Amino acid sequence: MSWGEFFAMNGYAFYVWGSYGVAVLVFVIEALLVRNRRKNVLRELKLTRLDAEDNGSGERA
Repeated sequence: MSWGEFFAMNGYAFYVWGSYGVAVLVFVIEALLVRNRRKNVLRELKLTRLDAEDNGSGERA
């Protein structure tokens, strides 16, 4: 089997490599969304903690 035959996948290359491409794209988008959500949650927690300290509520975060 040559490299050309391997990459052609017996005529199914479009479906095989397309599936890999879509899967990688979904994984990248998911990682970016998780990172963005994490940053937002950390920012909200920090603001909540600062607000609690400014109000003198005595609660510790």
